[in-house]
Amino acid sequence: MKIDSRIYIAGHRGLVGSAICRELERRGYTNILTRTRQELDLLDTVAVNNFFAKEKPEYVVLAAAKVGGILANNTYPAEFIRDNLILQTNIIEASRMNHVERLLFLGSSCIYPKLAPQPIPESALLTGPLEPTNRPYAIAKIAGIEMCWSYNRQYGTKYLAAMPTNLYGPNDNFDLANSHVLPALIRKTAEAVAAGDDTVTVWGTGTPRRELLYSDDLAQACVFLLNLDDARYGSLLLEDAPPLINIGTGEDVTIRELAETVARVLGFKGRLVFDHSKPDGTPRKLMDVSRLHQLGWRHATELEQGIRLTWEAARKQLSFK
Repeated sequence: MKIDSRIYIAGHRGLVGSAICRELERRGYTNILTRTRQELDLLDTVAVNNFFAKEKPEYVVLAAAKVGGILANNTYPAEFIRDNLILQTNIIEASRMNHVERLLFLGSSCIYPKLAPQPIPESALLTGPLEPTNRPYAIAKIAGIEMCWSYNRQYGTKYLAAMPTNLYGPNDNFDLANSHVLPALIRKTAEAVAAGDDTVTVWGTGTPRRELLYSDDLAQACVFLLNLDDARYGSLLLEDAPPLINIGTGEDVTIRELAETVARVLGFKGRLVFDHSKPDGTPRKLMDVSRLHQLGWRHATELEQGIRLTWEAARKQLSFK
């Protein structure tokens, strides 16, 4: 990408989109296109088409999505599949109509089967049943991958789907009703410290393993992929395989170890209580990131450092001292 290329970040206020905007600004890009939900409703096909026709972005990062944890996915399954299918279809089709050079479609590790081999290679896609608690969201994201692949084959586009592992960082969602595991743990632990409580309750058994990637590291990986030379980028867009690449650390921890790290960072001295009546979700989700490593990118932020950075940002967001 040239320094003045027109780069549209869909979902620029979210965890992922805001990190990508920060990374582009840090690198000196001068033509970053953004719109709030009030300015552009991505579920409105006509509005999306008009925006693309007027602004003519050259590169698109599709980071907008309806996302949430186990509770939110179980409570609003129709919204998770409907809204994600509509908004990603609108953006992918508008990108084709307006000759976008490269599009990066961001998904999630939940696209892979619940009992996929560990670490999970890209080839595991569609080889087994999905985790039931987030199947509607996962199927929407799988459809987005298939759209990118189909458009590349039929229209000669250069759309790449990147599947990040579990993400965390500044601008995360800390709402206990619909957040992911790490922001939920940070919120619960912060509230326990503030209230002087001696216990923090953690959903499930604490035994599932999770890989976590700091959002700014993901942003660096996204800009790295968009800037690959034609030969290396083209190697990811094969006719006989989905245009899919994993983004992660290649390392994981148990939920118990994660909760203990959060407690250590936030200074919680009490006891962790595991609520076995709540679902564990997928037993393990560790990404095979060997393809990304072979291209020359590795994560830079280790877990405890990333949690400290996230907590510093969250203290202001949650009004904790």
